[in-house]
Amino acid sequence: MEMPLQNREVIIEMHAVGQFVKVSAMDTKTLIEVSIQGPSTTPEVILQRNALKRLEYVLRKKEIID
Repeated sequence: MEMPLQNREVIIEMHAVGQFVKVSAMDTKTLIEVSIQGPSTTPEVILQRNALKRLEYVLRKKEIID
């Protein structure tokens, strides 16, 4: 399985807002940042994975990664 963000440095930040958690992921090379939200009951690993998937989608759309 290919991992397109494997060789990129990504900063992940999580911030609880009421019953939700806002997760931001930023690619340090391009400074592109994305955010997602999810219920606070969702496991951290799933929220982080979803934020990384969204970042991957944006980087692919901008043709930064293949």
